[in-house]
Amino acid sequence: MNSNQELSDEAILQRCLDSAYRYLSYRARSEFELRQHLLKRGFSSETIDKAIASLKHQDLIDDLAFAQFWRDSRLSSNPKSKRLMSLELKGKGVSQKVIERVLEEVNDEEVALAASRRRLHLLSHLEYPQFQKRLSNYLAYRGFSYETIRATVKLLWQGNQGET
Repeated sequence: MNSNQELSDEAILQRCLDSAYRYLSYRARSEFELRQHLLKRGFSSETIDKAIASLKHQDLIDDLAFAQFWRDSRLSSNPKSKRLMSLELKGKGVSQKVIERVLEEVNDEEVALAASRRRLHLLSHLEYPQFQKRLSNYLAYRGFSYETIRATVKLLWQGNQGET
């Protein structure tokens, strides 16, 4: 390999890294997401592997940290069930082992209750059938099981009746 080829390879790697830095500047990404992005940008697998190795060395790519960030973000801003968060992370290329580790402490009942309490002010004026239907639909859309939904609706209805 001559020096011009080495220079060209280094320039390509730097362009790949620059593209990765820009992509990572918006939010944390999984290794899979970054790899897909760089492939779409036309970089070779060999160049992408080198770039990802460099990014891992700089602690800019870490699927465990990404999954923890994703879980925390979901729980604070858009609560979803453990099952739905698992599917989202799987779609982002996170390994099942990492997903299980990150979600092991998530309790669907607690998440459903917290999500429902945020919504309670919109439902508190309703009669039970309407209250039950709307809250159940809200929780079902977020992937909670029937048992979790039923228990949450019952608990919040009873608590809501005690306040009136």
